Amino acid sequence: MLKLINNFKRNESGATAIEYGLIAALVAVALIGALTTLGTDLSGIFGDVSTELNDGT
Repeated sequence: MLKLINNFKRNESGATAIEYGLIAALVAVALIGALTTLGTDLSGIFGDVSTELNDGT
């Protein structure tokens, strides 16, 4: 029984999984922010192109 408890205390796979989960969450938040900004910029660009095409005809 004591050996089982010592193995449990030394096992760090759970901590590693949590660290990887936190890194993945941070990357996801950064990616969402970047894509949101990019989407807004692209929407403005396509709006400008649409306006120019409509004014040219």
